[in-house]
Amino acid sequence: MSKTLFIVLVTIISFMANSQTKVILTVGGDSMTATLADNEATRELKELLEKGPITIQMSDYGGFEKVGVLPQSFTTSNSQITTEPGDIMLYQGNNMVIFYGSNSWSYTRLGKINGVTANELRQFLGTGSISLKISLDTTTGVGTVSSDGSKEGIIYDLNGNRISETPLSQGIYIIDGKKTQIRK
Repeated sequence: MSKTLFIVLVTIISFMANSQTKVILTVGGDSMTATLADNEATRELKELLEKGPITIQMSDYGGFEKVGVLPQSFTTSNSQITTEPGDIMLYQGNNMVIFYGSNSWSYTRLGKINGVTANELRQFLGTGSISLKISLDTTTGVGTVSSDGSKEGIIYDLNGNRISETPLSQGIYIIDGKKTQIRK
């Protein structure tokens, strides 16, 4: 494979990974992020969330899930699914289900809560009825940058690649732990 083709493929894969829609789920003062699946229901949900956050009342069902009625019905594309903790499903077109256990049923996949264990999820969702706020995650770009003071003069690009050639071309770099713009 040519170097150019490889770079193009890596760029496309990176763009696709970063273009996934993420939402923030908030219960009380605690929040978790979830990545939405790519289907008609999630496109409709994203369109709704672009108008502002929604809040749904959820309650326990069956000892393995929280379920709540959404403010509108969404297009279903049901298939037989065995769920895992963190799965978010659409049931009967207008119910959101968040699983902290497992079940096998016909659902439309909405998404998955990122990087959470079953115990962490149970703690986040609590017991009994909750109010769940759902909003779009609009964070982008470089987040918090920390510096290891013992490594002065180290330069990284925004993808985290270490840069050794100087002089630097025009762009934004992380130099000594600080975001720095180089203008020519």
